[in-house]
Amino acid sequence: MKILLLEDDKNLSESLKLYLELESLDVTCAYSSDDIYDLTFQESFDLYLIDVNIPGDDGFEVLKNLRESGDNTPAIFITALTDINSISKGFELDVDDYIKKPFSPEEVVLRIKNKYMKDEESSLLRYKDIEFDANQKQLKKGGITISLGEVQLNILITLLKNKNKIVPLNELLDLLDNPNTNALRVNIAKIKNKLDINIKNIRTIGYILEEVWVRGTI
Repeated sequence: MKILLLEDDKNLSESLKLYLELESLDVTCAYSSDDIYDLTFQESFDLYLIDVNIPGDDGFEVLKNLRESGDNTPAIFITALTDINSISKGFELDVDDYIKKPFSPEEVVLRIKNKYMKDEESSLLRYKDIEFDANQKQLKKGGITISLGEVQLNILITLLKNKNKIVPLNELLDLLDNPNTNALRVNIAKIKNKLDINIKNIRTIGYILEEVWVRGTI
């Protein structure tokens, strides 16, 4: 899980980052509104942890700008501002939760695991360095977002869901706009070339995505 932590107190930021990374969470630190705008432009994250009182735009303004840009990434405010007006303002901006300062790192981990990680594994399809997040509708290879056409993505998802099993031709053909074996072969080839993976053709039967590729297979 990739987390972007926006906290201008560098000691707090670094200590929280270290603690979260012990829980196998991937944490990137930002220290101002400019930092978070730059980072969110460069890559995508699974969760934002946002302090409200920061240099530049405050946390409320940061989340407002992100939401207006179409960024719907889940967010938690970490702040000493927990009066009813601040809480209402945050929820109007579609924040998910508040964590009151001072807090323990354990509380942050518990909130994240309880709210965001219960169903994470069931929503992820993985094959080697390829990962498809069904909730975010996002395909990544080596951490980099990859774009596939709708038909090719549906074919890949079907193969990922049936990893190490032969997917019958008729099931894959049903995913095409104009079903025919030549069109299926072309789409499979494009997926293989774009993702550098081996999708094995079982002649007249179907296709299979295997964890281990044996040299000499078709």
